[in-house]
Amino acid sequence: MRAAILTGGGDVPGLNPCIKAAVNRMIDEGHEIIGIRRGWGGLLHCNPDDPATVTKNTLALDRATVRTIDRTGGTFLHTSRTNPSRVTDSDVPDFLADQTDGEAPYDFTPHVLRVLEALEIDVLLPIGGDDTLSYGLRMHQEGVPVVAIPKTMDNDVHGTDYCIGFSTAVTRGVQFIHNLRTSTGSHERIAIVELFGRYSGETSLVTAYLAGVDRAIISEVPFDIDRLAELVMVDKTANPSNYAMITISEGATIEGGELSLSGEADAYGHRKLGGIGRLTGDLLKDRTGEGIILQEVAYLMRSGSPDSLDLMVGTNYAVMAVDLAIDGSLGRMVALRSGTYTNVPISVTGEGVKRVDIDELYDAEQYRPKLRHVAGKPMFLY
Repeated sequence: MRAAILTGGGDVPGLNPCIKAAVNRMIDEGHEIIGIRRGWGGLLHCNPDDPATVTKNTLALDRATVRTIDRTGGTFLHTSRTNPSRVTDSDVPDFLADQTDGEAPYDFTPHVLRVLEALEIDVLLPIGGDDTLSYGLRMHQEGVPVVAIPKTMDNDVHGTDYCIGFSTAVTRGVQFIHNLRTSTGSHERIAIVELFGRYSGETSLVTAYLAGVDRAIISEVPFDIDRLAELVMVDKTANPSNYAMITISEGATIEGGELSLSGEADAYGHRKLGGIGRLTGDLLKDRTGEGIILQEVAYLMRSGSPDSLDLMVGTNYAVMAVDLAIDGSLGRMVALRSGTYTNVPISVTGEGVKRVDIDELYDAEQYRPKLRHVAGKPMFLY
């Protein structure tokens, strides 16, 4: 068997351990595996008739190649947000320019299928979030043998309780918040910590819950800025050090407002998020007269080495994915459900976005985590 592995979307800690474990498992079982560089972009830009593009966009993988990659974060295969089914004029490879009849975006899936056939790929192992795996589902629908691995620090891939990268992101967030307390308290200000999270506020919620933050604004619940100002002033006054802290998801919205977006939409229809923390800070300053510290944690949440949980899950997901591929259990996604490793149909990735259970985990009036009960909940809550 010859497998191919790729990583798409945002990088997270735990990808390199996952790649290493998949490579070692395949080789131990007597099979071959190659890496596709830059996610789906590697397949789009690979021209089977041009060996130079094959060399540029693929990488033979063996034990020596991956020996030390698990010691660092990110993905040594690199990544992209390329969607071969929605390619803009500026992203069309030169050798495909003669296939751009009609208007962009163009669907180059037939080309991707030709590349996989030319590379003699028997099974594809994509690692990614909803967007990356949505094209993995497309590959499955086109008849390509696929076993998917979920990763995203938002932890919002449907069908699994856990995605690679989430634990490290929360760990980073908690550390940064505790460190930020010294400056916030010294200057007696209100700190706003903006965290990643487009549709799911789980990162903001869990980070705030573990770090003991005063208020947590999440993507699922639009907030009243005047109400938030009142609450945070109560928090500040009640604190002997005279400061208050708020976490906010980048996908959060003020009541009656819209997402804070910038730039052009990517290949999956998403514009860049960011700015709700600054907007909230400006509005709070106007209403309270207090000094504001804004910290956009952003890429720091997914930088650096993975924690032990992401090392473990990334490694085990890879082993399970390879075993499924070897056993012929294809069209699946590896998952954790109720604390147990399992697998589900890859089609579940198209069934929606996982959201925070407001009724069970959040006080929408007080803008803070509120667990009605812990028994029966997944380890990381959702």
